[in-house]
Amino acid sequence: MSEIDDLQQRLTALESHSAHQDGTIEDLSEMVNRQWQEIEVLKRLVSELRARLGRVEDDVEPRAPDDQPPPHY
Repeated sequence: MSEIDDLQQRLTALESHSAHQDGTIEDLSEMVNRQWQEIEVLKRLVSELRARLGRVEDDVEPRAPDDQPPPHY
């Protein structure tokens, strides 16, 4: 096999490897974008749930302080 044929095969292998990496990078980029969008949705939901929980806690009657003895004393 000549040196040119060897270089041609190596170049073809490198191009194939590069194309595979490009595809992998594109797939990972799309995955990160989808996950980021999902994280943003979840952050909004957590914020809304915190607000709702705060409203519920405000509506509940205040509890007796823990330092008072139970009513049976």
